[in-house]
Amino acid sequence: MLSERRLQVLRAIVQDYVGTEEPVGSKALTERHNLGVSPATVRNDMAALEDEGFIAQPHTSAGRIPTDKGYRLFVDKLAGVKPMSAPERRAIQNFLDGAVDLDDVVARTVRLLAQLTRQVAVVQYPSLIRSTVRHVELLALAPARVMLVLITDTGRVEQRMVDCPAPFGESSLADLRARLNSRVAGRRFTDVPQLVEDLPDAFEVEDRGTVSTVLSTLLETLVEENEERLMIGGTANLTRFGHDFPLTIRPVLEALEEQVVLLKLLGEAKDPGVTVRIGHEIAHEGLNSTSVVSVGYGSGGEAVAKLGVVGPTRMDYPGTMGAVRAVARYVGQILAES
Repeated sequence: MLSERRLQVLRAIVQDYVGTEEPVGSKALTERHNLGVSPATVRNDMAALEDEGFIAQPHTSAGRIPTDKGYRLFVDKLAGVKPMSAPERRAIQNFLDGAVDLDDVVARTVRLLAQLTRQVAVVQYPSLIRSTVRHVELLALAPARVMLVLITDTGRVEQRMVDCPAPFGESSLADLRARLNSRVAGRRFTDVPQLVEDLPDAFEVEDRGTVSTVLSTLLETLVEENEERLMIGGTANLTRFGHDFPLTIRPVLEALEEQVVLLKLLGEAKDPGVTVRIGHEIAHEGLNSTSVVSVGYGSGGEAVAKLGVVGPTRMDYPGTMGAVRAVARYVGQILAES
């Protein structure tokens, strides 16, 4: 266990290095921070921190910089989540309130996160696996053609055309719409197949083929849309941090092009809290010089997807964690109200 004083020295090193981009020396620490001890004592503390792997000397005669291990201790023990100011919260709400549909919500969220954190923003679309049905609409387009509209609790809307095996009257369509919604509205997508399997039996024999066709289209829609989707923005922000990446940022850019990698970075949506992964904690080699801050979002207090940012390990962790958490909270409210 590190002493309280050495923890304070580590905190000061992280804060100075993130703010100045320059390795930090003992003289600068004592001048900038009220540590209450002499530069010689600070030098001894820095030597101990270096021996334990929390800081490192990038080259001879330079000051010290935090290591991945040092950043991890900073995030876990020393850094609180920086709350957003009232004007910042109003700006977030005003920006997101103008969204017209789910795609617009996700696009605005990506832009907002990238602007707030000046990092790369990644937003996962709500997963249908963790969603519930808000409403199923059936619209007659022709005597034997129906449009099926599926609306989720997260504001996602899916439309499918259904070619029926026989003409289907408006009264029968209204009956099917009512019976279908009475069974599936407010229920999880994963429960829908079992909830509707005997529904054709409630209709006249001549209508059962059409009812089965409509239900098949509904169930196919659930399967098709289970594929995870996400949106990324702010990649150009990485060019501001070129010297934070060894040799080149190319491996980072290549990794960010792979959707599977990004989904793994965000992690499982079932974990709603703020998660921070630093440097070599990230399994993908191309991202070992980055950190990822992510959080779950959703309506009703349950995470249906994740959003987050990717940037260099030399990151303002308290500010980034605060921004990511605040944006996720507002996105969740929008989904609940939509």
